[in-house]
Amino acid sequence: MDILPLCLLIVSCCLLVWYLVERNRRKTRPMPEGLNTDRVIPTEQPWELYHNNLSLCSKKIRVCLAELKIPYKAHHIDLIETGSYQNISREFLKVNPAALVPVLIHNGHPIYESHAQLQYAAEHSATPAALVPADPDKKRLMEYWVTKGSLIGDDPLAALEASAGNTIPGLTLPLFGTMIERIPVKNILEGLLFHRLKERPLGFLLFKLVGAQRFHHIPPIRKAIQQSRDALNIHLDELEAVLAQSEGPWITGKQFTLADVGMMVIFERLLEADWIKEFLTERRPQIGRYWASLQTRPSYQSAIAEFDHPTISRGLDRLQTIKRHYPAFNQAITADPAC
Repeated sequence: MDILPLCLLIVSCCLLVWYLVERNRRKTRPMPEGLNTDRVIPTEQPWELYHNNLSLCSKKIRVCLAELKIPYKAHHIDLIETGSYQNISREFLKVNPAALVPVLIHNGHPIYESHAQLQYAAEHSATPAALVPADPDKKRLMEYWVTKGSLIGDDPLAALEASAGNTIPGLTLPLFGTMIERIPVKNILEGLLFHRLKERPLGFLLFKLVGAQRFHHIPPIRKAIQQSRDALNIHLDELEAVLAQSEGPWITGKQFTLADVGMMVIFERLLEADWIKEFLTERRPQIGRYWASLQTRPSYQSAIAEFDHPTISRGLDRLQTIKRHYPAFNQAITADPAC
């Protein structure tokens, strides 16, 4: 009797059982936004934050906490871009079954979704009015730009006109392509097995197989980058007009608000993904001054600059090298989508 087929069958059955058991342990589900008092997370401090150094929303809540002078214990959770799918580990799913960062914890109870975290932190700080204007009109303007700076929906590319935040994933694709080069394939495959949004690990696997200097040849990727760029130009033209009307230095005028927190991290992403020169042009002098002012905030240094990650730095260096040595790459991602 040939034993090889039997061994293969046994191994296959064992792998299938392992996968079914592990999938059951790693079930993900949407979580209600805001404070969840029915969930208790073990903590050591009144405020704790599960975050990622690259994550746009994580940057946002770190800046908010810094502005409000709220001390917290930080827990860095890797996403695949920074090394592994720690966000779909059994341990992290106990913190957030939705497998998303950031998660803000206050007195053991989690607050989900970054826009709710910003509002909650502002309301529960020692200075609740620090980031929220008292004037109703300015508060409405702030809320409008908080939404403008947010990521809306599971597929931001499907609604680029909804917010400036929705344009950022598409514009970050070139950086993702270079960051993923050093990530082992087995780490990406974990996402295919357990991530609820399969198109994301599939995209990263494609980046890995094609190579960062060549993935712009793939029409859907090139189109996503170009459309995101064009949509952000529209949002920034609107911001330029708002800053001129408010007379700055901030979106609502003299007070730095939650709206500026959101825009700070968007401009930071443009910097780290090598887009900043594309958008900060002479026709947007207000935004040029605005970005310079944002970088002078102590929160920019303590919540963004000090949270660098080697994968991000290596990815940016690699991206800039590709742009220098492969002119067609840069031309492809900045061309008109119709070309």
